[in-house]
Amino acid sequence: MNWIHIILIYLAVMNVVTFFMYGVDKWKAKRSKWRVSEAVLILMAVLGGSVGAWLGMKAWRHKTQHKKFRYGLPFILVAQIAIVIWIAYRILLK
Repeated sequence: MNWIHIILIYLAVMNVVTFFMYGVDKWKAKRSKWRVSEAVLILMAVLGGSVGAWLGMKAWRHKTQHKKFRYGLPFILVAQIAIVIWIAYRILLK
């Protein structure tokens, strides 16, 4: 297994976990239970779960009114896509 496969598996796991974290947080919010902090939800996006975070926001209708989520998550996603494109470009030039 090469490093590209490891990165893809990592990103897949991060996005699935992040997606379900948004669902769990929404479920807990409806029941007035202990919640996942906003900092952790954003950190999960930064660590590679940005697609899962964005999909979780849409699917669970969670955190959609918070500006840091409504604008911050798309910004994180676009930044991560730009970084991937830049890295891929650098690799292809070698």
